[in-house]
Amino acid sequence: MAIGDIIVGIDIGTSKVSTVVGEVNNFNQIEIMCATNCKCSGIKKGKIINEEEVALAVAKTIQEAEEEVNLKINSAYVTMPGKYATIVQNSITKELKDKYSGIAVRDVASAMMQVRDIEVPDGKTIIDIVPNKFILKDGKVMEDPVGNLSSEFTLNAQIVLAQKDYVKQLNSIFKKAGIEVDGIVPITLAEKNLTLDANELNDNIMIIDVGAGNTDIGIFEGDSFIYTNTIPLGGNNITQDISIVLQVSEEEADKLKRQYGLALKSYIDNDNDIILNTYKGDNKSKAIKSSELIEIIEARIEEIFSLVNRDITNQGVKSRINKVVLTGQGIVNISKSDVAGKIILNIPVKISTGRLMNTVRPNYRVAYSLVRYIAAKPFTKTVSSSIDMKSEEGLIKNIIEKIKDFFYS
Repeated sequence: MAIGDIIVGIDIGTSKVSTVVGEVNNFNQIEIMCATNCKCSGIKKGKIINEEEVALAVAKTIQEAEEEVNLKINSAYVTMPGKYATIVQNSITKELKDKYSGIAVRDVASAMMQVRDIEVPDGKTIIDIVPNKFILKDGKVMEDPVGNLSSEFTLNAQIVLAQKDYVKQLNSIFKKAGIEVDGIVPITLAEKNLTLDANELNDNIMIIDVGAGNTDIGIFEGDSFIYTNTIPLGGNNITQDISIVLQVSEEEADKLKRQYGLALKSYIDNDNDIILNTYKGDNKSKAIKSSELIEIIEARIEEIFSLVNRDITNQGVKSRINKVVLTGQGIVNISKSDVAGKIILNIPVKISTGRLMNTVRPNYRVAYSLVRYIAAKPFTKTVSSSIDMKSEEGLIKNIIEKIKDFFYS
C-alpha cells in the first residue's frame, strides 16, 4: 500500500451502482471517506443493455461522493462479472547477475512485466496480473522474495483476461460519466479477502456471490485464482417467482421472501397461514400456507445451485473444491440456503463469516472489497485514483463524519 493513496471503487450491479472512496492511512489500513449508491436497471442478466442509464447512475454516485468529501474524482476502478473473464496460468524464471546482491524490487517488477508476455486470444485483453508465489532456486516458496539471496527465482502468476467488447462498453460508460477507468477486477477476486476467514485463504475454496440478478462464482486454490463465471440468476428471480405464482405485487413478494425466507420446505416448523394483501385474483385478498411460499423459494434456489454445479462439473474444476462460501444479498438472508447448497453440490457449504463482513453495509461490500483489493496489490508504487483536492479543511471534516456513517456501531 502507498500511504495517502485515495482509491475509488465502483461496483456496477444488476440493481444498483455503488461507489466507495477510501484512503490508505499511516497504518496501511483503508479509511472509508464516503460510500454512495444509485438504483440502476441498465444491466440485465449480466449484460449492459442501456449504457446511458448506467452512465447516469455512475455519474450520480460520483457527484454525491465529490460533494461529501470535497474532492474532484477523475478516475475509478470497477468490478466485472466473472462471465467476461478468462484466467491464464503462467510462470517465468528470472536469472540474476549477482546472487549476493539480493533480489531487488526492480527484479520483481521486471518479472511481473515478463510474466504477462503471453499469446492473448483474439477478442480478449489483459486487465490484471495476480502474482501467486515466488520460488527461489533452492525451492523455498514465498510471497515476497525481495532481499533474499538467490541466483534466480520463478514467478507463478495468473493473467486475467477480459472480453474486449465488454471493456469497450465500460470505457464508453465511464467516458459518458466524465471519468476514466483505472482498472477492472472480477467480482469474486475483489471479494476474496473480505469474504473468507484467515484459515480459508489457503484452502481450495469456491465463493458463490448471489446478487440481485446474477450469481458470480470464483474458485481459488490457496493464492491461485483458477476459475470464475456468472450464472444469470439471482435474488430478484426469487422475488419475481413469488410475485407471478402467488399473483401479488413485487413489493409484497420481496417482503414475503424476507419475512419467511427458507430454502428447504422440510425445515418448516409451523405451516401457518399467510394473508396476501395485494392478491390480483378475483378476491381482494387470499390466504396461503407458508409451505406454498417456501416451495417457490426452494425451486429457484435449487436451480441456481444446479446451474453452478453443472458449470463447475463441465469445466472439470469441481473435484478441486474443498469448501463453498456463500455471500451476496440475494441469498444470505434465506435460512438453510447453505444446507440446500450442500445437498446439490455435495460439497461443504457455509455462509461467509469473514471478519469484516458484518462491519460493512451490504450495499457497499463489493465496492469496498474492490478498494481493499486494489490497496493491497503487491509491488506497485501507487494505486491511487486521479483525484483533485478542493479544500483540505472540508475534506478532513467529511472524512470523520462519513467513517462513522459507513461502519455499523
